[in-house]
Amino acid sequence: MDTNKHGFLIEAESGPGILHQVTGVIAEYEGDIGSVSILENSPAASRVYFEVATDRFEEMVVGMRDLPVVRRVDVVKSMEKIYGKRIIIMGGGAQVSQVAIGAIVEADRHNIRGEHISVDTIPLVGEQQLADAVRAVPRLSRARALVLAGSLMGGDIEAAVREVRAGGLLVISLNMAGSVPDAADIVVTDPVQAGVMAVMAVADTAKFTVGRLNKRVF
Repeated sequence: MDTNKHGFLIEAESGPGILHQVTGVIAEYEGDIGSVSILENSPAASRVYFEVATDRFEEMVVGMRDLPVVRRVDVVKSMEKIYGKRIIIMGGGAQVSQVAIGAIVEADRHNIRGEHISVDTIPLVGEQQLADAVRAVPRLSRARALVLAGSLMGGDIEAAVREVRAGGLLVISLNMAGSVPDAADIVVTDPVQAGVMAVMAVADTAKFTVGRLNKRVF
C-alpha cells in the first residue's frame, strides 16, 4: 500500500473547466493522481473525490482552498486504506453466494491482521451481460481478482476473460461447463474454496502464490 497516497473531497462550482483548474493545482504540487470520482455534477455544485500521491500534500490542500472556484476541501482517508483490494464475484446467484461465503470469511481473517480486502458480488445471467461485466472489471478501482461463479460460461465470456488476464487481472473460475475454465488462471470445484483462494492470492498477509502452483485445476 502506498503510504504517500492521500484522499480528499472537493466541493466546487459547476461548469466547464473546473476539473482542469483543480488538476492544475495537483500538478503544481507534483501530485500523481491515482483515481478520480465525480460524485455530483449539478448546476448548483460539483463534488469530486481524488486519490493523489505527493510529498507536498499539505501545501497542495492550501493551494486547492485558494482556488476561487473551490468552496470546500475535506481531507479523508483513501479508499485503498479503508476498503483496500477488491475481489469481484459474478455469475449465477447461488454460486455467487457460496463463493462470497469463502471470500468474506477468509478476508476477515486477513483484515484482522492488518490487511484491507473487500468483496463485491453481482449475480448475472446471459453471455453478453457477463462478457461486458468481465471487460469492465479492470476499470473498477482497486480490483485485483475476478471469480466467475456459474454452471455454464463460454463464447464471448471466454474471450473477455483472456483479454482481462492479458492486462494482469487474476481470474478464478468454478469448474463448470463451457470454455471459460480453459481461459482462467485457476479452476476450483468447490465455490467456497474458490472464494478463499481468491483472497489468499491477493493478500499480502498470505503466502499463497498462483505462479508457484504445480496445477491449475482443484
